[in-house]
Amino acid sequence: MSQADTRKSIFITGAASGMGLATAQLFASKGWFVGATDVNQAGLDAFAKDAGADNCFTSVLDVRDGDAYAQVLKDFAAQTGGTLDLLFNNAGIGAGGFFDEMNFDDVMAVVNINFVGVMRGIHLAYPLLRATPNSLCFTTSSSSATFGMPGIAVYSATKHAVKGLTEALSIEFARHGVRAADVLPGLIDTPILPEGTQDGAPSEGMFRLMPASSVADAVWAAYHTPDRLHWFVPEEIGELDKAAGNTPELVREQIKNTGPLAAVIKEMEERAAAAK
Repeated sequence: MSQADTRKSIFITGAASGMGLATAQLFASKGWFVGATDVNQAGLDAFAKDAGADNCFTSVLDVRDGDAYAQVLKDFAAQTGGTLDLLFNNAGIGAGGFFDEMNFDDVMAVVNINFVGVMRGIHLAYPLLRATPNSLCFTTSSSSATFGMPGIAVYSATKHAVKGLTEALSIEFARHGVRAADVLPGLIDTPILPEGTQDGAPSEGMFRLMPASSVADAVWAAYHTPDRLHWFVPEEIGELDKAAGNTPELVREQIKNTGPLAAVIKEMEERAAAAK
C-alpha cells in the first residue's frame, strides 16, 4: 500500500516558504498527502516536522533540472499509487530593473524557472494527472499578467505566458478529464518581495498587502470549483485584467503617471540618472 493510502495528493514546487508553504500547510491540515519540493532544504525539513513524516513527501528540486524533476515525480508517484489530484506549479523568482540594464543571465534565469520550469513540470506530471479523476493542474501567474509591468518586465512576461498556457491547456486537457486553472496574486507578503515593500504597501485597494494564506485559500477553492479558470487575489485584480484588455492605452498611462507603480518607476529613473 502506498504511503498516501487513499488520501488525495498535491505536488507543490516552491513549497518551502511563502505561498507554496502556506498551501502545503493548508492541504496537510485538510488531510491531503502533500508533496513539497523546493531548493530550500531547511524550509522543507521544517514543514515535514510540522506536518509529520507520514503525511508528506519532501525533496530538494530545482525545476530547471529535467532529469531531477522526472526522478522526484517518480519517487512521489510511488507514494501515491501513480496518481496526483493537484499539481501546484508555484516555484518562481523575481528580478527587477529596467530591461535594457539587466544582466541577460538574470533574464534567462527568470524565464527558465518561471515559465520553462512550469512547462516542464506540467509535461512530466501529466500522466499522473490523467490517471486521477477530477485532477487539477494549477499554476501561479501574477497580477503582472494583466498588463506588462515596468521594472519587472521579464517577470511580467513569464506570467503572461503562464496565463496563456493555462487558458490553452484548460481546453486541451479537458479531453482527458484534467482541469487547468491559475492564480493571479497582487502584492503578497512573501520573501520574493523587495526589502521594504511591506512598509510602503497601501492598506486598501487591489495592491494592498495580502497574506500568503490568501493564495493557499484560492488553491483550495480552485480544486473545489470545477469551472473557474482565473483566480484573482484579491478579487479586484480581475477589474485590472478587464481594463487592460479593453483599454490598454489608458491602463498604460495610469500605471505610468498615477498608478501604484508610478512612484517606484520615478525612483528607479532618478537612481539610474544619479548613477551616470
